[in-house]
Amino acid sequence: MTLELIWFLLWGVLWSVYFVLDGFDLGLGTIFPFFAKNEREKRVLYNTVAPFWDGNEVWLIAAGGITFAAFPKAYAIMFSALYAPLLIILFALIMRAASFEFRNKVDSDGWRRMWDVFQFLGNFIPALLFGVAFANIFQGIPFDADGVYHGSIIKLLNVYGIIGGVFFVINFAMHGSMWLSMKSEGEIHDRAILYAKRLWPVTVILAVAFLAATGIYTDLFANYQKNGVLLAVPAIGVTALLMVRIFLAGGRNHLAWISNAISIFFVIMFGVIGMFPKLLPSNLDPAASVTVYNGASSTLTLQIMLGVVVVIIPIVLLYQLWAVKLMLHVVDDEVLDSDESY
Repeated sequence: MTLELIWFLLWGVLWSVYFVLDGFDLGLGTIFPFFAKNEREKRVLYNTVAPFWDGNEVWLIAAGGITFAAFPKAYAIMFSALYAPLLIILFALIMRAASFEFRNKVDSDGWRRMWDVFQFLGNFIPALLFGVAFANIFQGIPFDADGVYHGSIIKLLNVYGIIGGVFFVINFAMHGSMWLSMKSEGEIHDRAILYAKRLWPVTVILAVAFLAATGIYTDLFANYQKNGVLLAVPAIGVTALLMVRIFLAGGRNHLAWISNAISIFFVIMFGVIGMFPKLLPSNLDPAASVTVYNGASSTLTLQIMLGVVVVIIPIVLLYQLWAVKLMLHVVDDEVLDSDESY
């Protein structure tokens, strides 16, 4: 296995892990204005994700950092072509972060309502635009041999991009609902499960639509046709999504969340593996596409970084697992009354 292939897979894995972990944050924030009925329920939702959201974004930084360090040409073109949506995502994530810290700084209903709006937008917008961005990467972005982008943010809102964006939003909303069911009790717990069950069939329909549109608008299935073994990747993703409903019906909410996490991971890896060896396809000039070979850093750079990643990533993962185990308790009145609560 070449260094370029190893880094390509690492690139896909880090993006997949980010969507698995921050996906429930984004989803819970998306359903926030429709779910929370009073101030106490709003605080429950805030405290459900508050200990985790900033740690989850570490994987976003890691994925972006690897793109920059391992595939600088892809990074340059990607952040130029997708500059507008990525900048919007950045400002939305800043709004989300600020809403956690400033919402209760002033004892005013109007002040809290303002930050609640920012909490919603700071989650819904990234969920939507990440889906739009990755769908467009899968189908190709119009840039030439010089890396010059010939498009606009409006062109990114094409049929396939919109399907990808809506699929991300709904899937993350279900992901967040199941997370809330594990972190709450009583009426909120029951309603969270109800939300997850209602969102599941919509997620399945959108998943089928996304796969069908993928066959129409992209050539991602080409690699799977060449090597049938790779079909295990989308098969695992689909199976895990179907298992979500079975686990929800059996009251095994932890397993339902884990199953959906597996589904999200393999859906992203399905797209990543389907692009290989392309890292950033061009639908304007296929010869201009950035691949893992023409867009990678030097061999020495990849070797040094691989040594660092092999040490750092397991440490970060173990720390995050420890943090989840430590904080995976129900948000009850005792938590809400504590000095550390949001």
